[in-house]
Amino acid sequence: MGRSILTNVRIITPFEEIFPGTIEIENGVIKRVYAGKTPIGENLEGKIIVPGFIDIHTHGIAGLDITYSSMNGSEDDVEETLLKMSKKYLSHGVTRFLPTTVTASHEVLLFASRGVKNAITYQKKSCIGAIIEGLHLEGPYISKEKKGAQNPEFIRLPSIKELKEYWEASGGNIKTITIAPELEGSVEFINYARNLGIYISLGHTNATYEKTKAAIYAGANRATHLYNAMRPINHREPGVIIAVLESPQVYLEIITDLIHISPQIIKFTIGHAGMERIVTITDSIIAADLPDGEYSLGGLKVIVKDGICRLEDGTLAGSTLTMDNALRNLVSIGIPLKDAIRTMTHNPAKAVGLYKVGAILPGYSADLVIMDEELNIETIYVRGEVSYTA
Repeated sequence: MGRSILTNVRIITPFEEIFPGTIEIENGVIKRVYAGKTPIGENLEGKIIVPGFIDIHTHGIAGLDITYSSMNGSEDDVEETLLKMSKKYLSHGVTRFLPTTVTASHEVLLFASRGVKNAITYQKKSCIGAIIEGLHLEGPYISKEKKGAQNPEFIRLPSIKELKEYWEASGGNIKTITIAPELEGSVEFINYARNLGIYISLGHTNATYEKTKAAIYAGANRATHLYNAMRPINHREPGVIIAVLESPQVYLEIITDLIHISPQIIKFTIGHAGMERIVTITDSIIAADLPDGEYSLGGLKVIVKDGICRLEDGTLAGSTLTMDNALRNLVSIGIPLKDAIRTMTHNPAKAVGLYKVGAILPGYSADLVIMDEELNIETIYVRGEVSYTA
């Protein structure tokens, strides 16, 4: 690692825009950010530079899927799958991500946990692709009534005993868990997980308002793909959606494929909750970056038609969304670029406790995305090194 200067560029920090601006990088870290340009360094006139995207909820891409690999391969296969996924995500502007499982057997989730540990260990020695920041367990402790595209065969009550095994197998690299707060033992589970440093998201849930608030008081700080696989709002029972919307400490995941939720609901959520709480996710599955056809998610058959993923009964089953397309979708419905970028960088970092990433500020990791004015990705920096060029 050395020193580099990127100058005469439109910088989105993402708290404000600086144009023309200059970024100085040293040993993988941003050293200076300032207005103006300099005659030395790389002249990026006509380009936009933003923090690297952070996807905290993604199951797979390009024929690669952490749960599928854990169900059908060895621990080495899981590690290899994760490292291949990290390269694929990079081409879409993602510099850090949380591989996300779906509901599966205890043995499969142990495989996934060990695979994440091994992949993270490998990346510490030889960083390739987007950085794996830990595991997101979406389930198995969810509602059967709001299972969505999760396999009901493996849905079960929260188990601290199981969590201890996942935690040990992962080498302490479980970053977040999605849970339904109405399940028996959920509050005790949340308390235990938070004391380990695991972040808790509420999702695939039929919870009442009171049950949801109890989970938030216990430390839950995020809602998993808000509105989807949740008890709907009722004027006599506000339910989980109102509980999370009104709680300022709760981050709100949204899938911005314009299929899972409408543009009007995206704008409503931003307007009500504030941009600082919105977390853009892909919820992408194995079919992302691949043509329409038949695929698998947690052992369930998924049919992809016109880029939309559904189970045979019509239930939405994740997405084929990528983060660069998520950005373009937000901008296309009128969300200011600066705000859209924040939902993909700083906010997800804060939601799962990632430090010194997700913003263009001195002392932060130099994870950067350089785009043209049409928001096409051209170059990716990870820790100050050029890691991808279109």
